[in-house]
Amino acid sequence: MSETPTSVGAASRTGTPPADPPAPSARGGRDRGRLLRIAGWVVLLVVLLALPLYIGPGLQSAGQYMMIGAVGAIGLTMVIGQAGMLSLAHAFFLLVGGTTYAVLSGEPEQRGAISLVGLGWPTEIALIGAVIVSGLFGLAFAPVAGRLRGIYLGVASLALVFLGFFLGQAAPELTGGAASGRNPEPFSLFGFSFSNEGYLAVLGVPFRQSERLWYLFLVLTVISYVLARGAVNSRVGRSWRAVRDNEAAAAVMGVDVLRAKAGAFAVSAAYAGLAGVMIVLWYGLLKPDESEFGTYGLNQSIAFLAMAIIGGLGSIPGAVVGAMIVFGTGQILTIYAAELGLGDTLSGVSPTVIGLYVYGIAVILVVLFEPGGLAAIGRRLSGSLGRRFTPNQVGAPARRPAPPREDGS
Repeated sequence: MSETPTSVGAASRTGTPPADPPAPSARGGRDRGRLLRIAGWVVLLVVLLALPLYIGPGLQSAGQYMMIGAVGAIGLTMVIGQAGMLSLAHAFFLLVGGTTYAVLSGEPEQRGAISLVGLGWPTEIALIGAVIVSGLFGLAFAPVAGRLRGIYLGVASLALVFLGFFLGQAAPELTGGAASGRNPEPFSLFGFSFSNEGYLAVLGVPFRQSERLWYLFLVLTVISYVLARGAVNSRVGRSWRAVRDNEAAAAVMGVDVLRAKAGAFAVSAAYAGLAGVMIVLWYGLLKPDESEFGTYGLNQSIAFLAMAIIGGLGSIPGAVVGAMIVFGTGQILTIYAAELGLGDTLSGVSPTVIGLYVYGIAVILVVLFEPGGLAAIGRRLSGSLGRRFTPNQVGAPARRPAPPREDGS
């Protein structure tokens, strides 16, 4: 009768050594790390929920603008970082989303010689419709996106921005024209208006339009983040990364390359459309700009690209942090311009110009020293902290280092 266990006997027959079970200390370290991440997200959410009770309208507006950037940057990092397609058309889809919301939710109006088109839909339906229409516009561009790569796709997508310039002026019935624009309908949900209409107070703090929009934008940002993480970690996200890494190999594995590219571009356009709705609600005005430096111009597309690069291409949390840097710098500097001694726009040291310098320098530093962006730095820090707080087990087998994560973190 043999005293050798069955697993060892099986291993000797196959020539493969038995797999060692995970060390209890390693499992405990991973569990602690997971709990710490969950606790961190809970604390962050609580802080964001409480902030409007303690900060003024200026900082609330800056935070709302960062949330707009976060939603748009999440969409762009999926198409660039996950699917490997360069897109500079984000500003165009912002305009599509904002215009669609204004048309679907607005009422018909005669303004001089211009008859504004409005369908009078409920605003919550109009928001969903704007996201769907923006996604359909992205899907319409899919045949081009599926056949071009790299800089050629970037130039082709850039043509959509100039198409937006033309449509903004050629269709004043929809946009109100580049001169005056049109005012969107304030958002309301089940009869509750996210404007100054009515009176609402929480803990003695009156909740006016600024506070209400904060919570609306926070909900939209959280939903966008959760859906993006789900998509990246799903079969769809794996197909995007397969196409990004090697189209021929992806096709051999059964991935429909054109369909994957079309889906990524449509999803990115839908996210940009949602950000476009948030922009018109934040401004209280839809006004297609005549300049490439306006809200729907080339400069805006470059700003979203900078968010994705700074945060780390393909990283969903990184896109959020990149939006805070790119959109937040100028807003914060504007609020504290007097205390910082900053001049006006014509002086060359305005908050807007300094913000451009800040994120421009950040992009250069990332490209030169950390191509993985802030997400790569965060992964290294979390890995070192995990090793530091995980007790070593004497005699534990050496494990290979974990490969870089591709799940958008």
